[in-house]
Amino acid sequence: MTVIVLVIATLFFRLLGAAFGVARFATWRVSAGHGLAVMLLLTASAHFAPPTATFMPNHADMVAMVPPFIPFPALMVYATGVLELAGAAGLLLPATRRAAGICLALLFVLMLPANIHAALADVPLAGEPATPLWQRIPEQILYIGVALWAAGITARRPSPATAAP
Repeated sequence: MTVIVLVIATLFFRLLGAAFGVARFATWRVSAGHGLAVMLLLTASAHFAPPTATFMPNHADMVAMVPPFIPFPALMVYATGVLELAGAAGLLLPATRRAAGICLALLFVLMLPANIHAALADVPLAGEPATPLWQRIPEQILYIGVALWAAGITARRPSPATAAP
């Protein structure tokens, strides 16, 4: 579901740039950064959702994902939710996009143990079966890649041999 949100939001923003001339979305890179921000708003909301929310993952689901070796799991869930929201906001501003993308990539790496634990321990989300590990790992790699691309880290730079003198 989160990959679908990322793709649709990215396509929407790029359409605004290409078809409607919205200068902010003139590139795929910026559109993907905004698409990732939309996805992060969705995922971060689960970190704060009450247990009565059954249409989406909620705070209790997120706490169940935290591996046993992590102290204060409920606090960690709130903290990562806040970091996701801060990263989403940072992606929207050109001045903070690079730092936000790098920090989000690091956050996605740090959250990988929770995704691995959830898959291996068969932790359900919103009453649905756990997402298999073969799906979770590539998703995390995708999010890391998009965050770094949005930050401009993976942008191609001209080599010294082809750069103008």
